[in-house]
Amino acid sequence: MVVEDMKIEEFLHYDRIIFYDGECGFCNATIQLILKKRKSPFYFVSLQSEVAQKIMSEFDITINFNTVYYFENKRLYKRSTAALHIFKHLKGIYPFLYSIGMCVPRSLRDGIYNFIAKRRNRIKPGYCAVPTEEERKYFLTD
Repeated sequence: MVVEDMKIEEFLHYDRIIFYDGECGFCNATIQLILKKRKSPFYFVSLQSEVAQKIMSEFDITINFNTVYYFENKRLYKRSTAALHIFKHLKGIYPFLYSIGMCVPRSLRDGIYNFIAKRRNRIKPGYCAVPTEEERKYFLTD
């Protein structure tokens, strides 16, 4: 979905927006997992896009490509907290992992998140997944 001329207020009415590194293979594989396991719709925005730049500036955030950002209920989450909030809306064991994960102190969760984030390009080399026709409507682009 193209959002080039959309005002920030219009854009933020979307529920569950995931901002991810569009050039990261690990991140793209994660987006594919979310598309397969989702119980609720998610929208996706590459951190490299102008849309992400506009939104993050509204939240006074300098984009870090090692960080996943997640917008839900007018709140922006990052790192492990973002990942756990995404888990709530997936099928299978993921909602349980959300419940357990939120009991762990954020400093410890983010330490684990940062450890993985620093190695993400070695874990899964870069590639660009091509969404299906049906999935394209969930990718908000410039």
